[in-house]
Amino acid sequence: MMPTRRGALALLAAGLPAPAPAPPVPLRVVSYNIHPGAGADGVFDLDRQAAALRSLRADVIGLQEVDVRWGARSRWLDVAHELGGRLGMGASFAPIYRIGDREFGVAVLSGFRVLAAANHRITRLSTQAPGPGRPAPAPASGFGEVLLRVRDVPLRVFVTHLDHRADPSVRAAQVAEMRQIMRRGPEPKILLGDFNAPPSAPELAPLWRELTDADPGGFTYPAREPVERIDYVAVSAGVRVRAATVAETLASDHRPVVADLRLGGRPRR
Repeated sequence: MMPTRRGALALLAAGLPAPAPAPPVPLRVVSYNIHPGAGADGVFDLDRQAAALRSLRADVIGLQEVDVRWGARSRWLDVAHELGGRLGMGASFAPIYRIGDREFGVAVLSGFRVLAAANHRITRLSTQAPGPGRPAPAPASGFGEVLLRVRDVPLRVFVTHLDHRADPSVRAAQVAEMRQIMRRGPEPKILLGDFNAPPSAPELAPLWRELTDADPGGFTYPAREPVERIDYVAVSAGVRVRAATVAETLASDHRPVVADLRLGGRPRR
């Protein structure tokens, strides 16, 4: 996924005609950390992950820990487009790290038309910085956004992977920056991601002022015997959560979150 200039998505979304009242549009979304293609057993198997995702019958999928020609662990494959191809969906990839031709990041898979895409920068504490010593937090790419047209409804979909460390300071900065980015355009919007923190974490509290946690009613990590919920579907005004669940699969070291949504305000053409 190639970045666009700052604010292009917000301007494009804001320039779309105002919707007229219309029946709500159903949408099923999934958020899934795919452990660079490996299952809970550590074995790389994209066919297994594709089968697990296919069984969920999702319209939009947000993926985290996505390799694109990263290394031997994922057989040097473009995992985003490999999974998209197996599922008959387009793939929009937003790299967090780019080292030569090697990339690692997040992705959105969808069968809907993509109107625009961006790769936003938020604070990160790099795990790939060269040299000795601990790197300092700094802005880096990897907060992906796509603007979709879902049965004539413009929808902004964001996908993220927040810092994994016990110290919440980087996650707190990431949440603040994501909120600023998401405010640049209109509703409706959906945020999919691995937040690496439970719903009650103080650093996530600002998100819940503007977004609704779909709350699947179960844990997502680790996949074999989950004891934490760190994977999320969150929605803005203009999106209603009808149901949400955690799918039982060992195709990754996380379990996917599945949410059935309703989008309001479909424009009539």
